[in-house]
Amino acid sequence: MKTPVSPALVAVVGPVEPALLAAWTAHYRRLGVERFHLAFHFPDHIHAAWRHQLIAASHDLGIVPARISTGPWHEHTNTQLRDFLREHAGPGWHLITDSDEFQTYPAPLNEMIAWAETAKHKVIGGLMLDRATNDGRLALWRPQIGLDRSFPLGGHLTHRLLKGDPRKIVLAHSSVAVASGNHRAPGHKPDPDTLACVHHFKWRSGVLDDLRRRVDRFTSGDWVEHTPAVRSEASRLLQHIDRHNGRIDVADPRLAFRHVTLDRLPSGWAAEAAKITAIWRPHTAQSQPGSTISSPSS
Repeated sequence: MKTPVSPALVAVVGPVEPALLAAWTAHYRRLGVERFHLAFHFPDHIHAAWRHQLIAASHDLGIVPARISTGPWHEHTNTQLRDFLREHAGPGWHLITDSDEFQTYPAPLNEMIAWAETAKHKVIGGLMLDRATNDGRLALWRPQIGLDRSFPLGGHLTHRLLKGDPRKIVLAHSSVAVASGNHRAPGHKPDPDTLACVHHFKWRSGVLDDLRRRVDRFTSGDWVEHTPAVRSEASRLLQHIDRHNGRIDVADPRLAFRHVTLDRLPSGWAAEAAKITAIWRPHTAQSQPGSTISSPSS
């Protein structure tokens, strides 16, 4: 059997700090990615200087953006740009990610794809693991210290506190459509025993302003939403932060924060990820007992 070529990486990038883009690119190059298909989208409040700095950083990294757009960040904006990039990437396997997501796999990418093709699977799944500082502060980080040391804890914030969908489609064949948010591929179910760990470095300094803006713009209708899920998740995080003096409560055992690193899967990951994937259901107001944080506003 021939060895599959490395997948084309597809990602929509917002106004992140250039250092994060550099660390992100280095991470995926270490995994063997050679082709990066990026679209940059900048909401109206982002200054031109920041746009120019980030685009220049991309060029310095050897990546020419496939598209640069500005304007409202509607709920469908990501999906439209992602699908444009997938078309641009062409046939074959696509690694689909966000600019704050660093994927770790149980085997090298070419082996993962070869296994999927042998099993006649057209998608490979992952599960999100939110990264946090040791004390839960939403901190600045320095490239010389690195993301792993700055945010050494990994836990299930998205799943257990925000009531968001922690499932991800991380690799998909170009013939497969992927739903909004990269959470599902209708008609295709990932093997639950080979799930990647999607390290989520969202909870950095500045994220609270982004979340408040998101809530305000969706509420006002300036940004179009198709479901209230994104706004609801942002509101839950803001309420949690307010109750815990500006920090994530990393000591809450239900969030299962523990020390993890990017260079290996967390201990017991295969069983943990498979269990969460099997039992996860969309959040409703009538959640099952024990499935929510104790505070009614969480």
